[in-house]
Amino acid sequence: MAQTQKTQKNVTKPTKKETYTIDAEGKVLGRLATEIVVILRGKNKPDFMPNKDSNNYVVVKNVDKIKITGNKMDQKTYFHHTGYLGRDQHILMRRIFEKDPTELLRKAVAGMLPKNRLRDKQLKRLKFK
Repeated sequence: MAQTQKTQKNVTKPTKKETYTIDAEGKVLGRLATEIVVILRGKNKPDFMPNKDSNNYVVVKNVDKIKITGNKMDQKTYFHHTGYLGRDQHILMRRIFEKDPTELLRKAVAGMLPKNRLRDKQLKRLKFK
């Protein structure tokens, strides 16, 4: 007799929305960003799958009191191109931090998320107080 194999389809229930609040006062930028990425992707849950969205929201407070180590404020630059020939801009981290400190954290988190269709959805669930 021929053997038949039965396979079960992995049916996942939609995960319920959870909101995490993080106080950024005194925390280092990169370590805080990795903590946020783990929550946004849902890697802290037992039913994590890389292709599924976790529906977790992260609210970050006191972003203006974040710690940046070393001389990055005066040495690190962010690259931006306007689209015109020869119009590339290098902006210092200090200028971005003085203008909007949440933008630094958003850039750090965006760089750590996987570059796929879920990235924009997950970034929209990062909120600041």
